[in-house]
Amino acid sequence: MILAAEEGGAQILFPIWQEILVGAIAFGLLCFVLMKFVFPMMEKTFEARVDAIEGGIERAERAQEEANQTLEEYRRKLAAAQEEAAAIRDEARADAVAAKEEILVSAREEANRVIAAGHAQVEASRQQLVRELRSEVGTLAVDLAGKIIGQRLAGDADTTATVDQFLSQIADETAETSGAR
Repeated sequence: MILAAEEGGAQILFPIWQEILVGAIAFGLLCFVLMKFVFPMMEKTFEARVDAIEGGIERAERAQEEANQTLEEYRRKLAAAQEEAAAIRDEARADAVAAKEEILVSAREEANRVIAAGHAQVEASRQQLVRELRSEVGTLAVDLAGKIIGQRLAGDADTTATVDQFLSQIADETAETSGAR
């Protein structure tokens, strides 16, 4: 309770000393409980929150660093893959050029073989034709000579040998003339 004292018309209120004492003890007890139990718990909670925030920041920085490393590794692998692809393309081009050259060489060889076979066949045909013409010319010459002389000369071995010798001389002269050109 508060008592009011009157002196000159102004009233001054004074609290009761027992209430002040009980209030002071209660306040001291409240401060003790707060300092002993509540403030340390609040401090632990604040420290845990600060650690969580700082740890989260550190984790985020580590994650960012790992992401940067992964990105750099990806870029290195991509560059290596591009270099490998370029090397494969170059190798394929070189293989194509080599295959082209091989095909051209093979085609030239085949063409030369076909030409050589054609020349050989033409030469064989020419030789056969020359043989046939020799016998034909020999027979015609003997028949013509026989008609000029008026006797039959065919069948005589000497006549055939003479015709062959004559044709050989003509062939030799032709060869010498061709060689001189």
